Amino acid sequence: MFTATCITLVPEAYPGPLGASILGRARAEGLWALETVDLRTFGLGKHRKVDDTPAGGGAGLVLRADVAAAALDSVPAHGRPVVYLSPRGPRFNQQKAREWAAGPGVVLFCGRFEGLDERVIEARGMQEVSLGDFILAGGDVAAMAMVEAMVRLLPGVAGNSASLTGESFETGLLEHPQYTQPRDWEGRGIPDILLSGDHKRIEEWRLDRSKALTFDRRPDLYAAYSRPPTSVAPETGDEPD
Repeated sequence: MFTATCITLVPEAYPGPLGASILGRARAEGLWALETVDLRTFGLGKHRKVDDTPAGGGAGLVLRADVAAAALDSVPAHGRPVVYLSPRGPRFNQQKAREWAAGPGVVLFCGRFEGLDERVIEARGMQEVSLGDFILAGGDVAAMAMVEAMVRLLPGVAGNSASLTGESFETGLLEHPQYTQPRDWEGRGIPDILLSGDHKRIEEWRLDRSKALTFDRRPDLYAAYSRPPTSVAPETGDEPD
């Protein structure tokens, strides 16, 4: 079963939105599991201290390597990626969500304060991943967003799995505009093509609108979409060993 384990200083924040709607139902039906590990229980001394001042000076506090390692070592990875939510990491995207959703789950270490001692990141082979180019008070909101992105892709979670294939980022483009009833709202109508019943023309219109939206709003995505695939030269038998 796909299992998401979140190592956190605020276990009371869970399951939060992960316990609602289709995610909550899927969890209740045993389609996936959520575990939380309270980092504070591995803290040192009477007050369960988990952090200390930065080596070399500076503002804030840094999560200790020994405390973080004890928490990480208490969680069997079972082949799951061990991820540190960090603004330094590459941005999480739909491709990564699909990659991890296809596996046994993920272990997410939710940072706080000024970050995590670099030594434990290196020693435990943690992958640093960012939700985006902004700063949060901690990694928990980012972890929940990533878990939701993965879990909704699991078999049986979405009511109609076909609804997942045409979404933004699945084809390299942003999703086309959507419309529903009423047919006329505040003088704004539904585009006639969508009411024509001509499914071929509708699909062409949707693709055109997806391209236009992506070109306008995410030129980086459009450039990647428009880039010709890299061809690999066939082997001739003359290559050196």
